[in-house]
Amino acid sequence: MASQDDIAAWLRLTLVPGLGGESRRRLLQVFGLPAAIFSAPLPAVAAVVGPALAQRLLSDESASGVPAALAWREEPGNRILTLADAEYPQALLAGADPPVLLYAKGDVALLNRPMLAIVGSRNATRQGEENAAAFAEALSAAGLTIVSGMALGIDAAAHRGGLKGPGATVAVVGTGPDRIYPARNAPLAREIAGRGCVISEFPLGTPALAANFPRRNRLIAGLARGCLVVEAAPRSGSLITARLAAEAGREVFAVPGSIHSPQSKGCHALIKQGAKLVESAADVLEELRWEAVVAAVPAPAGPAGSQTNGAGDEERILGALGADPCDLDGLAARTGLGPDTLLAALLPMELAGRVAQLPGGRYQRLFRRGPA
Repeated sequence: MASQDDIAAWLRLTLVPGLGGESRRRLLQVFGLPAAIFSAPLPAVAAVVGPALAQRLLSDESASGVPAALAWREEPGNRILTLADAEYPQALLAGADPPVLLYAKGDVALLNRPMLAIVGSRNATRQGEENAAAFAEALSAAGLTIVSGMALGIDAAAHRGGLKGPGATVAVVGTGPDRIYPARNAPLAREIAGRGCVISEFPLGTPALAANFPRRNRLIAGLARGCLVVEAAPRSGSLITARLAAEAGREVFAVPGSIHSPQSKGCHALIKQGAKLVESAADVLEELRWEAVVAAVPAPAGPAGSQTNGAGDEERILGALGADPCDLDGLAARTGLGPDTLLAALLPMELAGRVAQLPGGRYQRLFRRGPA
């Protein structure tokens, strides 16, 4: 493990305002380790990054954030990984812009295991979240580590599914390692730090800035052997991750959905562009030529759950819903049941997780997937 002085020099290199990743790597190529950069004469450093940045780099001000980062590193479970560390994720080294330094909380051994990215909409449907969790659980059971961005919706569901299998999960965040965004995911972040790993390339205290999330997405794409998009609107940030994965030579997968759902438009666009349409975890494993033995996540075969006194009405409603959302008037026309009867049947079905109510008074059938 690197000494505190060595880590301090690496931190100092990353905390200079205006000094980007390309300039940092160029300095490392010329001088070697960061300690050599800071002991070099000003003209030599200026020849690499220019006089203004060289002056800023060699000033004492560039070290102002180092003590706080070193203190963070001393907390249980925290690590700071540099390009010189064997535990640094080797998959990122093949990319054009590997971070000079990563803050990690949790099991850093996961960072060099085979990963599969699962990403999608923050405003996911209930069915989309269930699909993401089911795929993640099955793929984790096959030995793949699930990597995502800890956003609401599909990302969070994928992390939860990954934690149910031995592959576990890695969360790449777009804030400093001491910040949790969104705050609603604080319990999930703690669970991932305890049983998986949370990583960030951003310094302590970095807030949730819009420009940082595409940079986070490149790490998700770079870490994984493939990228599965579960739900995505046409302009979803998940499509950025999929594009970066394709550009890096990774496989891209997409789960199809209803032609009427805005959250399926991005997946359908990916499929038109050549992404592999997948309906089960086995589809992903086959494309990756993954040799682990794992049963396919079954295609939806109808909901599970106990029958009630209105079982006949429930089955009629589920059959009328099919796979597409439908409003109350449409259900009445399809089933022949009155609005009062429909509402009386839909409430216990919603509580049992058989249907979900969507904005606009529409209802969607939820399909339960069997265990992997």
